[in-house]
Parts: sequence; C-alpha cells; structure tokens
Amino acid sequence: MKKLDLNGSWKMKSVNDTEWLEVTVPGSVMNDLLSHGKIDDPFYRDNEGYAYDIASKDYQYTRTFEVDNKLLTYEHIIIRFDGLDTISTIKVNGHLIANTNNMHRTYEFDVKPYIIVGKNQIEVTLHSPIQYITEKQKEIKLWGVTDAIEGFPHIRKGHSMFGWDWGPQIPDLGIWRNVSILAWNTGRIEDVYITQDHRENEVGLNVRIQAEKKEQDKLTARVKVTDPTGEIIEIREQAMNGSEENIVIDVKNPQLWWPNGYGDQPLYLVEVTTLDEEGIIDEKTFTIGLRTITVKHEPDQWGKSFEFVVNGLPIFAMGANYIPEDNLLPRNSAERTETLINDCVEANFNMIRVWGGGIYPEDYFFDICDRKGLIVWQDFMFACSMYDLNDEFRETVEQEVIDNMKRIRHHASLGIWCGNNEVEEAWVHWGDMPDDDYKHKADYIKLFEFIIPELAKKYDPQTFYWSSSPSSGGGFNEPRNPNEGDMHYWEVWHGLKPFSEYEKFHFRFCSEFGFQSFPAMKTIETFTEPEDRNIFSYVMEKHQKNGAANGKILFYLSENFLYPKDFDSLLYASQLLQAEAIKYGVEHWRRNRGRCMGSLYWQLNDCWPVASWSSVDYFGRWKALHYFAKKFYSPILLSLREDGSNVEIHVTNETKETVNARIEWKLRKNTSDVLQEGTVIAEINGLKANLCETLSFEKLLTKENRRNTYVECTLFVNDEEISSTTLLFVKPKHFNFLNPELTFAVNETSETFEISINAHAFAKYIELDLKSADCKFNDNYFDLSKGTTKTITVKKESLSKALDLAQFKQEFSIRSVYDIA
Repeated sequence: MKKLDLNGSWKMKSVNDTEWLEVTVPGSVMNDLLSHGKIDDPFYRDNEGYAYDIASKDYQYTRTFEVDNKLLTYEHIIIRFDGLDTISTIKVNGHLIANTNNMHRTYEFDVKPYIIVGKNQIEVTLHSPIQYITEKQKEIKLWGVTDAIEGFPHIRKGHSMFGWDWGPQIPDLGIWRNVSILAWNTGRIEDVYITQDHRENEVGLNVRIQAEKKEQDKLTARVKVTDPTGEIIEIREQAMNGSEENIVIDVKNPQLWWPNGYGDQPLYLVEVTTLDEEGIIDEKTFTIGLRTITVKHEPDQWGKSFEFVVNGLPIFAMGANYIPEDNLLPRNSAERTETLINDCVEANFNMIRVWGGGIYPEDYFFDICDRKGLIVWQDFMFACSMYDLNDEFRETVEQEVIDNMKRIRHHASLGIWCGNNEVEEAWVHWGDMPDDDYKHKADYIKLFEFIIPELAKKYDPQTFYWSSSPSSGGGFNEPRNPNEGDMHYWEVWHGLKPFSEYEKFHFRFCSEFGFQSFPAMKTIETFTEPEDRNIFSYVMEKHQKNGAANGKILFYLSENFLYPKDFDSLLYASQLLQAEAIKYGVEHWRRNRGRCMGSLYWQLNDCWPVASWSSVDYFGRWKALHYFAKKFYSPILLSLREDGSNVEIHVTNETKETVNARIEWKLRKNTSDVLQEGTVIAEINGLKANLCETLSFEKLLTKENRRNTYVECTLFVNDEEISSTTLLFVKPKHFNFLNPELTFAVNETSETFEISINAHAFAKYIELDLKSADCKFNDNYFDLSKGTTKTITVKKESLSKALDLAQFKQEFSIRSVYDIA
C-alpha cells in the first residue's frame, strides 16, 4: 500500500469570482473567507444573515500533486474523500471522476486511468446547498422544523447547519475531512469486524478480515492482540484462502471495560495486517474494550423497561445530549472535544447522546469516550423531518449507514444505534405531518424499521438498535408512552408547567428534557455591543433561536425569583432557574431507580454563543446547570423532597458497593440558628435508592415562619462528608433572605488557589467567578449557613490565563441570590 496525502494547501474561490485564495484542507468556505478577512465573524451581532448569500453560491477547490513512475505501476489507484460537504463534482486532470451528494459518507473513486507522471490537478466544485434544496422543495414539499431553512430534509447534510431552535442558519460547505490517494496491487484490507464472545474468565475475539485478493495471490492475515499493560497476548497468522478470513484469539482473565463510575476503562490493542512473500501490504489498528452492552426492553410491573445493561449490570444512565461543537466545522479539534468530554466526566456523566440533527462525530470523539468511560448513544443523522425515500436517497442513505457502522462499531463506548430523533413522534403528535401523506409515512417505516435495522443486523449485530427517540418500540405506537421505551418530556419549559410537574411521571428512560438560560456576561460580550445588552434587543433576539424563549424565562422567573435589578443579575437568575429545573427532574427519577433507568438532559453544549438549553456554553464556560449536574449525577446522591410540612430524605447509591450513610439534618432559621436537629443512619445497597427518613415539621412551620426556615442535610459515608443540600418551604422569591455579608480569603499553593468563604446569615446559590479570566471551581452555586466555612479549590491549570495571588483576588467576584434584586 502507498498513500499520498492530499491535505494541506489548496486554492479556493467562488465559481463566479476570479480571485483564488490560499486555503487549507480539511476546511470550509466560510472559515476560509473569515481567515482571509473577506467576511466578518458570522457569530457577531447579526452577521449570521450574510451566511445565506455565501451558501447560495458554488465554490471551486483545486490543487496540484506530483506522481512518480512507481505510483503508476500499481494496479489500483483511488482517491479517497473522508468527507465532502455536500453536493460536489470531482475532476482529475479535467476528467469527470464523480458527483457526490452526502456529507456523511466516505467516498472512494478510481483515478488510475486519469493520473499521469509529474504534475496532476484535482478540482472539486461544491454546489450551493441552498440552491439544491430550493429546487428539490419545488418538486416535492417536505416538512422540517420551521427554525431551519425550508427544504433541508432533501439533502444529506447536517440538518442543524440550516438552523435550529438553538443554532444559526449558516449552511457552510467544504472539503471537511481528509483527502488522500491510495495505491496497491493486492491485499488491501477492506474491512475488519471484531466480535466478542464473553465466557467465564475468558473473552473470545473473533476478528473477521476482508481483503482485496485475486485467486492466485498468496496472502497471510495476521492478528496481534496487546493487553492494556502493553503485554502481547497472542500473535496469530493464517493463510487467506479467499477474500475473507476469521481469526479467533482467546483472552484469559479479561480486564473488563466499564462506564465512568462503575470501574476502569482498560483498552486492548488489536493490530490486523495482511502480508505476502515480500512483507507487509496493509495494516489497521483498533483499540477495543472487552465488555457487553445491551438494552433491556422487556415487560414488567410498570409497563416495559428501557435500561442499559453493561457486563450484566443494569446501570442508571446519567448524561446529556451532544450537538456539533461549532457551526464552522474546521474550528473543531480533538483538544476541544477532550476538554468537553472531561467536563462530562467531572460532572459524573456515564453516557452522552449524539443527537440526530448534526453530524457523525470524528473518530477522536469515540476514542476519547472509550478512554473516559462514556457510553455513546448514537443517533443516525435524521431529525424532526419527513423524508422522501426515492432511489437516489435510499442508495446514499444505505451507504451512509454502512460507512458509519463500519467506522464506529469497534468502539468500547458505543452503546446503541438509534434510527432518528423525534421523527416518529412528529408523525404522531406534532400535527405538522399530513395524515393523508401515506407515501412518506410508509417511507418512514421502510427506512427506520426495515432498511436500517436490516443493515444493523448485517454490519453490527452486537449493538442494540432502536428505531427512534422517543419511542415505545416503533410502528407509530404511542411514542410518548411514559411506561414504555424512552421519553422526551417538554411540558416543563415549552408547556410552562411548574418544576413539580416532573414528579407526575416515572419515565422508563428520559432521553430529552431541558430548560433554557442565558450564557454568562463574558460570553454575551463577545457578540454584542453595550447597547445590545437587553434580552429583547434585536441582537440578543438574533442569538435566541427559540422564538418565545425569552418570555418563557421571564415567566419562570416571575414564578420563582424577585425581579432582577440589572441585566447581569437577570443572566444569573436565568441560570439558577435552569439548574433547579433539571435538578428537580433528575433527583425525582434517581429516587425511583429501577422504574426509571436514565436521564439525558437537553443539552450539553453550544455550536455558537447563544441563549440555549446548554450546560456548557460555546466558550466552554460552565453554567450553573453543569455545576448542579456534578451534584445531581453524583454516584451517591442525597436528595430532599418536600411534602407539605414533611421532608423526605433520600439516598440513591449508583455504585456497586453497599454504603453506610450518616445524615445530619438541621432545621434552621434564616439567621442559620438551629431550631431542631437530628441524625439518620442508613445502609444503602449498591445500585439502589432508599427513602431513609421522613421528617415532620408540622408544629414548627406556621404560615409566617415557613418564609424564614430551611432544612439543611449533610451526608457522611465512612465519616467523610460527601455532600450537603438545603430545602426551602417557599419559593426563593418569598423567602426572607438576610444580607449574608459574604467574606472570603484566598490562599495559594503551588498548583491551586484555595478560597475560604463565610456567611453572616444563610446564603443561597453562591456564585463564584473571575471578572475577565476563566477557571473551574471544584464547587459553585452552593448554599452556606452561618458558622460553616466553605473551602473552594481552583486548579491553576484550569485558568484561562496565568494569575498570581494578587491578580486572582482582584479578579474574584462573589454573589448570592440576595444580590439579585
């Protein structure tokens, strides 16, 4: 095998322009234009509007490459595109090679007849996605979400690039993944599929190798397996009698891969090689984890279960929904993704859902999830739309499914394939799909309940397939059934229901629910001018894609908090609302572990600076929700539930070990004086949720002193403080908060800053921040009683810029809910 890398320096221009720009591939048109100063930042103020005109044009990419005599002696010479976005025409030395129509596919084309010794030219013309969908929509009108450019379901391109209710309408285009020329005579590895047979103290690895081979060729296949310590387990070679060979290697005493929180993530290396008499021809390397993951979907006392079972252990899935990290794809990187995944691990996630309206992530996304222990719920890239299953569409979608299954299936982190996001639900409940459109309704069934699952059986039978999310099992049969399958619940937020509405439902698995907030002031400053900083200003509304959302935030604000005194306080209050809403749902479902077995909130991240449902904003800044997630996804969760004048104390144990818990509770006045106190001792078995105690305060809680009284509980396990939480008996807006007169002192170590915080009265939702720099606090948005010192740690490595002690103190800011009004 010989490889010629065609990444790097190319030239690009609009088809109708004469000026060529020096650009880099992989890349994109808008990123290139931005780099050359030809356009302004599309994320700034209302610059998004210019993107439509840019995406309405066709663009040419071209470069030359050198070929020597030796390359031309190979029997096979192909050009490989790992990603073309999206409608393209490819020419080599003026010869038409191919046309493409799907950004989610990998393309390979024969170029041996067209290349010559010496200088060769490749030209890729990318045709306007907007022009394409506009023409297609005239032929057949397909419904899709109204926040996106009409007609987007016609094209196999990341849907959200056309806009969503959190994303801009910036349908960029480009050569977005690697380009290379590959040459070989025989023995090229076409496919490797690794399956696992788990037995007692042993895992059998069946490595199926498919290679290009002529009958007379004498080829050998070799498999080498190396354990997580670097020790070689076995090297096995077999003659290839045909184009396919199976090699089995048994791994004794296997080190099992576990999701985050349940064990370690040991990874094995599998190296597959083809050889002839002269040596190595081709080789591929795979990093795998030894584990079983399935989804239990069986009748039970509540309906039908939906729970992930890993190595025989039923787990409660904890995580969020992931969208593309940037609307300009060249800005993405392994480093940026690893930072985001680390944020998930810090917040105790064990799962992440790749939502179906974006793109299939890069290989490094799955590599990182393998290492960090996040199970990946992988949607196929269909969302909230109707699709026309014509012959061309079917052919490209089938190959898209095959390409991505082959690419992703070996990863330890892959837990489920899901056909689409909310398409079944849309047909049944949204009222946007015409009931009498029997053709497209039948297309849905064909695609998601026959074509894709049949491909899944063929190409990845060891991974569970689920036709849609949400669903009770397909066939348009009650996709919102709360007692079967997975559920998306939006009555809290879209339906303006109170947070307590969550308690009415014991979903089997809640894979989407969410609540919006504004990002931090530092983020808003990146896309606004001072005159824009009002939530109803033109620019702020351009960065709010869910039409009625700002009004919804104010509605919930009026229900829970005093009216904020200024713009920055409003941003802070919105984040508190978001955090409390999601906390309410998660704690309820975790208290009902066994019946409910998963919580994936909407959404983890942003693709541009915007008001949205994210817990980590575009710049990686943690909102209050992400700090709350670290607590409500804690392996051992202490949660309180108010029932009138009674308070239930619950502990949920998502570890495999039994824990002996001591819970110290105090009924306090707003001054933090103790009215009553006690201790609860409880033993909580592994993977169980316990109601440990119900406290009754009926005699102490008069109508008046409910506004001055709160409960504080602290959880100890093996005499180590695990967590602390508080509960108010009225909404925060009605609680009589006293000025806590917060004080702090900062000390420095070689690797950290240590902040000691004290309050002169009860303080709720204490927010710590730096004025211009960024960092991560080990805790934030916490409550504090008088007489208790809270010590917070900041690792210096988390700082966005180096600060000495004096600078850190100058940058540091602190406030609580008392400061909102």
